[in-house]
Amino acid sequence: MSKNNNNNDNNNFTRRDMIKMSATAFAVGAMGATALSPLGKALEKPSIDELLQKHYKELDDEDKKRIFQRLENEYKEKYGVEFNIKDPKPLKGVEFAMVINLGRCIGCRKCVYACMKENNTSRDPQIQYIRVLKMKKGSINLEEGKHDYKPEEAMDDNFFYMPVQCHQCRKPPCTEVCPVEATFKQEDGIVVVDYNWCIGCRYCEAACPYHARRFNWTIPHVPSEDMNTNVGYLSNRPRYMGVMEKCTFCLHRTREGRYTACTEVCPTGTRKFGNLLDPNSEVRKLIENERVFVLKQELNTLPHLYYTFSRA
Repeated sequence: MSKNNNNNDNNNFTRRDMIKMSATAFAVGAMGATALSPLGKALEKPSIDELLQKHYKELDDEDKKRIFQRLENEYKEKYGVEFNIKDPKPLKGVEFAMVINLGRCIGCRKCVYACMKENNTSRDPQIQYIRVLKMKKGSINLEEGKHDYKPEEAMDDNFFYMPVQCHQCRKPPCTEVCPVEATFKQEDGIVVVDYNWCIGCRYCEAACPYHARRFNWTIPHVPSEDMNTNVGYLSNRPRYMGVMEKCTFCLHRTREGRYTACTEVCPTGTRKFGNLLDPNSEVRKLIENERVFVLKQELNTLPHLYYTFSRA
């Protein structure tokens, strides 16, 4: 018994130790390359301290206070504006869910751009968490959906429009494949990413059946005047090059009693968001009274994102 425990401890230590050694080597190499490069700080890599920072789950209040202050100072220096970093915790008795009514969606993609603005996703190259697929009526083959249609191609009666994003699965395959547990599910059903712990292996991207993960191939670019300065540590704070990111149901908003940005901006009421555990919430009533479905049900990911075709 004792021997097995020791073996497990050694295995865990070896895994983390190797990651830290690799991160240190990477950081030293990156700093050396930066010093020799005319781009200088434009290469923007995390420092060694940031790479070796403890996992989010291991941070105490003092750790967070110190880290948040450092980040706020760095962001002010880079963007020229004051940031407020917060870390809202999952609410007790809350399990967030979203219902998307495909009978109402007109394909305007206002949700896409509201999400970008709220979550500080890169503008160049452009990163979008939400894809609105233009689908032929009678088809449910996602591979046939077109998400880069022109604005004038929206509201076409011969097609329907299907928004797809992170489904916040109860059994998320992305968390199962992450070798460093950088992505994990919290108590309210939201799957998050610890950006300082992510090593950019992209296993989560490959494992996600909904194509909901985004990788930063370059330094994310958001103009200072477009930056949302009210940020959550695990949601919309500025990200690094070489890390994964995704929708977090706007946890910096929803854990404070607000709607997601995509829900709030929708002109047709296509999206409903709320607490699945509350019998009086809109999402609970819709799921109980409408004919709803989830994408790729056969994979048993058990999403917190549901669809219906009701026009009510």
